[in-house]
Amino acid sequence: MLIELPCPIPYGPFMNHDNYPNDYIRGILNSVKTIALVGASQNPARPSWIVTKYLLERGYDVIPINPGLAGTELLGKMVYASLKDVPVPIDMVEVFRNSEAAGPITEEALALDPLPKVIWMQLSVRNDEAAAKAEAKGLQVVMDRCPKIEFGRLSGEISWQGVNSRMISAKKPVLSGKGFQKLSLNRP
Repeated sequence: MLIELPCPIPYGPFMNHDNYPNDYIRGILNSVKTIALVGASQNPARPSWIVTKYLLERGYDVIPINPGLAGTELLGKMVYASLKDVPVPIDMVEVFRNSEAAGPITEEALALDPLPKVIWMQLSVRNDEAAAKAEAKGLQVVMDRCPKIEFGRLSGEISWQGVNSRMISAKKPVLSGKGFQKLSLNRP
C-alpha cells in the first residue's frame, strides 16, 4: 500500500541539488518578495552589492545582513546584524558567505517565526547537511546558484550579453512594465 504524504515542495521532499528544473527556480523567483541577503557588502565591486542592486531594481525587497554594517543604510535599505533582527517576515534567505558558514546561517533561519520559504546559497556555496535540515522543515533550497544570473537567464535578459541561457524560444519576452530593458520571468 502506497501512502502519499503532503509535501510543500513541488519536486519532492529532497531536491537533486546538482540540477534544478527551470520551473523550480522560476517558481521561487516568482513567489518570494522579501529577501534577506546575508553577507551584504557596501563595496560596489563586490558581487553581493551587485546582486542586491539588481534584485532591488527587479522589485524585490532586499534586506542586507552584515553585523559590521548594522544600523547603516545600503542602497537605501537598512542593514541588520542578523536574521533575527529583521522586523518583517522573510521569504528567502540568500547566503553570500562560504559553505561552512551556510550551516549556522541556515540554523538561524530555521529559528525564525514565521519560517522563510527558501534558503538560497550563492555560487560556490554548498552545504548538503544544511540543505537537508531546511528541506526537512519544508523549505525549498537552492545551492551553488545566483538569483541574479537565474533571473537573467529565465527572463531572457542574460542573452543580451551574448550568454547562452540554455533556453530556446520563439516567444516574445514580456517586459516587466517599469524601467528600460527589464524583462519579466512570466514568459508567454
